[in-house]
Amino acid sequence: MTKKKAFTPLLYLASIVFLPWWISLSLNKSLESWECPETHLQKLRMGIHKETIQLIKMYNQDPIHTILHFSTNIIWFVILSGYSILGNEELLILNSWIQQFLYNLSDTIKAFSILLLTDLCIGFHSPHGWELMIGSVYKDFGFAHNDQIISGLVSTFPVILDTIFKYWIFRYLNRVSPSLVVIYHSMND
Repeated sequence: MTKKKAFTPLLYLASIVFLPWWISLSLNKSLESWECPETHLQKLRMGIHKETIQLIKMYNQDPIHTILHFSTNIIWFVILSGYSILGNEELLILNSWIQQFLYNLSDTIKAFSILLLTDLCIGFHSPHGWELMIGSVYKDFGFAHNDQIISGLVSTFPVILDTIFKYWIFRYLNRVSPSLVVIYHSMND
């Protein structure tokens, strides 16, 4: 299928280049019998030339958009990384505020919040939501819509996230708050 997709643009480009030449060659003899064959032939060649340039511009538009989307995302990532590295003091204040807020919650509310977030975000019952989210990220990076890749990511990405999240619960929360893990398991069952 990829060979066919790769061959199609070449065939398309070849038809754009050779079709106007063939048309002008075949019409050249029929236009010679007219009174002003050169002016009509020139107008025809100019029209074919303009149409060819318009088709080439239309053909090159998708790769240009892909490059622009990808470069925009790289610039966004560089700016965000630079801010997180250089703005350490502000991030430390925000981190301490979030930790203080979370530690003041009861273990039951923490376990309920963890269950709610995992079921909403990583729940296996929401493949349509995952398709929309992965499709929008895929489109944001400038790639063409591909159902096979999106369905492959939908079937694997939530499983990987769920595994990482469970590892975090067993590794980190067992040390910080063992009662939270017990409540989480009892609520999850």
